[in-house]
Amino acid sequence: MNNSKDISEELIETVERYLNKSMDKTDLQDFEKKLEDSNFRTLVNDIKEIILGIETYELKEQLNEFHKEIDAKPKTYITSKLRFLHLKRIAVAAVLIISLGSLWYFTSNTNTRLYNKYFTPDPGLPTTMSSTSNFDFYDAMVNYKHGDYDVAISKWKTLAEKKPNNDTLNYFLGAAYLAIKKETQAIPFLEKTVQSKTDFYLKNDAYYYLGLAYLKEGNIELAIKYLELSKKEVSTEILSKLKK
Repeated sequence: MNNSKDISEELIETVERYLNKSMDKTDLQDFEKKLEDSNFRTLVNDIKEIILGIETYELKEQLNEFHKEIDAKPKTYITSKLRFLHLKRIAVAAVLIISLGSLWYFTSNTNTRLYNKYFTPDPGLPTTMSSTSNFDFYDAMVNYKHGDYDVAISKWKTLAEKKPNNDTLNYFLGAAYLAIKKETQAIPFLEKTVQSKTDFYLKNDAYYYLGLAYLKEGNIELAIKYLELSKKEVSTEILSKLKK
């Protein structure tokens, strides 16, 4: 784990933009290229853990207030924005950082080893609530970001029954299934995402994870197809190994 003194305010802002999917294409490509360096990647992962700890603490406070508001005034809604992380907040949040380590699954299957090397769960969206209409979505996002993927899936599937064509729901259902190693269940949701007219960032991520899902299933042809559609730098790296 990196010492907090190595984490600059500028880097925190950059990582937040990366997690919020608000980078332009050029910045995104530059950032993902830097992630190829293991030391930088470890530093970024540390910052993700800090952000997760702070967001979770703040959202729990918001949820308590939210339930009070709902009980008193059903139509009342809460507005919440993720505030900029200052170095002082990092010092407070440092105790929330979980010791990070690489988890590798070595098997005799080359495709599985390649998948395990490059797959990490999508970090999820900032847990903010803009209205009562998306409370249930962000409530499930808290579970997702804590690794309670089954709980998140259960909640999101209920929402998806009402909104089967919602790109964000379909994407995160796919991402959650991948996180619990259920590639077969993940694929249909990710397929729906890439077939829709969603935004660049969401579709780009969906192409990447769909390629990895097919890689894990051993369908190299479809894995290559979707990884080629993804604009992530790491996709090119995986493709170079698949095409050897």
